[in-house]
Amino acid sequence: MKLAKRLVLTTAALAAVTAGTLSGAAADQAADSQPVRVGVDVPDALKVPDGNRLTGVFAATGVQTYTCTDGAWKLLEPAATLSVKSDRHHRPVALHSRGPVWVSTVDGSAVNAAAVATSPKTGTIPELLLKSTATRGTGVFADVSYIQRLATDGGVAPATACTGTEQIGVPYSATYTFWKPTA
Repeated sequence: MKLAKRLVLTTAALAAVTAGTLSGAAADQAADSQPVRVGVDVPDALKVPDGNRLTGVFAATGVQTYTCTDGAWKLLEPAATLSVKSDRHHRPVALHSRGPVWVSTVDGSAVNAAAVATSPKTGTIPELLLKSTATRGTGVFADVSYIQRLATDGGVAPATACTGTEQIGVPYSATYTFWKPTA
């Protein structure tokens, strides 16, 4: 059953990406004309160190997938589609998944990261500052140094107990910002 649920989520994400990729030049233009402002409040604990510049602001929608482990819900993985925040058509330009990793559906570049700071928010998953651990490719995610997960909404694990090996996907949204060194 777990595999079936993950396949449904993955299939839905791939369908969204395929639809966005087929829009061709429009998706390329969206990736090239990224905003230079975050557009949301950033807690002091999540500020990116000096020496980095903002290179991308993306709106994310997806799920936080939890699995039952020893009677409690534990995070298994995120699955989200990112679009340029200012694009009113919400064409997907990247996927976010376990790792955590973000992969551009426009140019194939990718970035892996690890959380270095967190800022809790009542009723939603926490906001995060993540530091890049690896990048690949020459596109939008090449040389990314930091990522912020901001303006989170939803995604919190159920408060109820669980049994067996159940899984549940909890919808969430967030704003992800991507930063690169200025030098």
